[in-house]
Amino acid sequence: MAARYPIPFRSFVHGALLTAAAVALARTAAGQDASLFRNARQSGVTLERASWLYEPPPEPRPIRMHDIITVLVDEKSVVISEGEIDRRKNASLNAVLSDWVLLRNMTLFPDPQSAGEPRIKGEVDKKYRADSQFEARDSMIFRVAVTVVDIRPNGNLVVEGTRYIQNNHEVWEYSLSGEVRPEDLNKQTNSVRSEAVADLRIVKRESGYVRDGYRRGWVQTLLDRFQMF
Repeated sequence: MAARYPIPFRSFVHGALLTAAAVALARTAAGQDASLFRNARQSGVTLERASWLYEPPPEPRPIRMHDIITVLVDEKSVVISEGEIDRRKNASLNAVLSDWVLLRNMTLFPDPQSAGEPRIKGEVDKKYRADSQFEARDSMIFRVAVTVVDIRPNGNLVVEGTRYIQNNHEVWEYSLSGEVRPEDLNKQTNSVRSEAVADLRIVKRESGYVRDGYRRGWVQTLLDRFQMF
């Protein structure tokens, strides 16, 4: 025979069971809310929020007049040109002077051409053919520090600089100028690549024994310029 309990006691047992179930559900929900994946998805876990030793990096200093930046020059060019000319010209001339005038005492008279009619006859056959091929490859890689000489109203930086190197009698000189956008600068190295420089102008000069070895003389320069032969 099943035991019978009074109604107050049964109500107390039911209340205790409901309370225990509510506590268990609350603990389960708290455990799920404390998961790293859930917090990362909801609040966005970052090093700044998770670490007590985190220090934000210093803000980059804005570029001002007369500051120095580095331009990484890496310019390569390839030029290939081919040309062909084939020209031929034929000409012939056969002329006869059958009637002319004669000047006597400031008066013009017909000339009877008693000595015979003057005749001109000639033929020209000219042929010209030329083939040309030109190929040039150039590469220029170096670094040069330039100075900010002006700042445009839109924030662009106008830079220019010169690099001069002398080793005994050999001299190399590089000059560079152009315009740079501040967002193209590498904030860590304070540098910019040459392809990001607008209105880029690079001048390279060389002098010394090596340059004298392949330099053309002024006579050869004139002959090459005017093509006299």
